[in-house]
Amino acid sequence: MHSTQAKGHRPEDPPPVPDRSVRLLSERPPCRGGPADEGLDGCSAPAADADAVDAHTVDADVARAVERQLDTLLAERVARAGDLDPGFARELAEPVSRFTRHGGKRIRPRFLWWTLRACDGGDGPRVTAALRIGAALELLQTCALVHDDVMDGARTRRGRPALHVEAAARGPADGTRPARDFGAAVAILAGDLALVWADDVVAETALPPAVAGTVRGLWRSLRTEMVAGQYLDLHGQAMSLCSPARALRAACLKSARYSVERPMALGAALAGADAATLRALCSAGRCVGTAFQLRDDLDDLFADPRRTGKPGGGDIRAGKPTYLVAVARTAAEAAGDRRALRVLDDCVGRADLGEEELDRVREVLIATGARSTVETRIGRLTAHGLRRLAAVPLEPYAAGRLADLMRAVSGTDPGGGPDPARCDDGTAPGPRHAGGGVSGR
Repeated sequence: MHSTQAKGHRPEDPPPVPDRSVRLLSERPPCRGGPADEGLDGCSAPAADADAVDAHTVDADVARAVERQLDTLLAERVARAGDLDPGFARELAEPVSRFTRHGGKRIRPRFLWWTLRACDGGDGPRVTAALRIGAALELLQTCALVHDDVMDGARTRRGRPALHVEAAARGPADGTRPARDFGAAVAILAGDLALVWADDVVAETALPPAVAGTVRGLWRSLRTEMVAGQYLDLHGQAMSLCSPARALRAACLKSARYSVERPMALGAALAGADAATLRALCSAGRCVGTAFQLRDDLDDLFADPRRTGKPGGGDIRAGKPTYLVAVARTAAEAAGDRRALRVLDDCVGRADLGEEELDRVREVLIATGARSTVETRIGRLTAHGLRRLAAVPLEPYAAGRLADLMRAVSGTDPGGGPDPARCDDGTAPGPRHAGGGVSGR
């Protein structure tokens, strides 16, 4: 077993989670075969895609490159759905396609891409594979969000009605089955379909034999970890289990690994990075990924809903056992602050909570020091992640873009310039630096 947790675990780090996902590249047996059979990394590899995109073109606008890939992949799958049944295509496949293609910041594919580039990956077959797996990550995100909205009873997503709400509006009106139940059932199937399509895309992606086992193993781990984190979140919500340690563990599995660490690991693995590099990048990604989730917890109450695309206070109304609430409750208990505890007891988990009551919760989160504690932890986690990234020998320009993305998702970007989590700045990398690649690649 190899753990991606860095040595010298500190209190600021996310909690360690055993990693039994894959055999690292250094453990894989050497490739066999003569020069005529050699492809990438000296192994037989599929021929380059005739429509392969140049890496520098992708550099200029990663999100658009992934979206073009999604357009192609989803058009094919919607057409196949239509061959099965027009209603299935119209009512299920097309909504999944629209949800995936419209909205979202493409954060996970960007982490994958810039890690690939930072590890000096960028030839044709790897570019094609990276874009396809990036598209699969977006489909997996569709699955997670659609199911999450059903479980939370969320009404909107990305500034539009949630998929289960849209489906309910198309549901039966004769009273034989409540439209709400129909909408939830359709959304569950929609999430399942997105997951199936994501797996299909990865399974159909040509990978260099030297890295195929590692990449597919990481993909399997990512899916299971995402579900495990969601279950911890759901279980804690149902059982009113709320402690800082448990909340951090759920955040690590549900968001840190799924949103940052594993996409970075996929990019490094595609590039053929060695085991030490892969471990170091995973450690950096886990720190920043946890900060990303903690920032999301804060944004739920303190950010402008027009920016987040969902109403404020959704986590409070759903009774989610977030780290923010856990810290506030722990601080209130330690101080004997009965008023703060009463507000939390009365408000957390109430679906009908109004704006005035949400303001009372905000006041408690500020008065107990929970908001500032979470902000401090976000800063420390991000700093740890950036230091670990800086310690790895990477291609400088791409490593800089990766660092910018880390700051952006954690909300710690000090520059005030273009936010790489929301838009690419249109610049392409400068000349490649000699010796800038990863040793032992």
